[in-house]
Amino acid sequence: MTTEEFLEIMNRGEVIPAGSPVHEAMHRLSQEAIRITMEINNSYHTHDEIVALWSELTGQPADPTFNMFPPFTTDCGKNMHIGRRVFINSGCRFQDQGGIYIGDDVLVGHNCVIATINHIEEPDRRGDMVTAPVRIGSKVWIGANVTILPGVTVGDGAILAAGAVVTKDVEPRTVVGGVPAKALKRI
Repeated sequence: MTTEEFLEIMNRGEVIPAGSPVHEAMHRLSQEAIRITMEINNSYHTHDEIVALWSELTGQPADPTFNMFPPFTTDCGKNMHIGRRVFINSGCRFQDQGGIYIGDDVLVGHNCVIATINHIEEPDRRGDMVTAPVRIGSKVWIGANVTILPGVTVGDGAILAAGAVVTKDVEPRTVVGGVPAKALKRI
């Protein structure tokens, strides 16, 4: 299975049975992502080197305005779509098989987790997975230790307060916080 075929299936949100060819492709891409993120995380790199490694990780050219502070981990890498002037702080973990879309001018705080996969609730099928993309608009500020769950869309200009667990869509120019995150105010 090619990476393109894998991404088409993942982007359709189909159930991925444990042990299936799609699951095996997921594992193959995870191993590649581990190799590249180990390179990112285990020695110093200039900004240009980070951009080049990010391009290798995602399989698409990173904008030269992209910046990040390692360490960073992902278990795929090939389904991340990052805008211009995006900064990702240290300790972030992106699970991108279901698709992560980040607009321009986004700040991602320390230890942010973005998840795009859930397991099936039925105990006999718990190893099966289903994906849903996370979409983050432009000019969003994601605080430290925020977790964003599968299927969430964050509107332009929103702020996700430190420690928030975002389980539902966030309206543009809205500050959310808490567990689960709730709207705190409009800006």
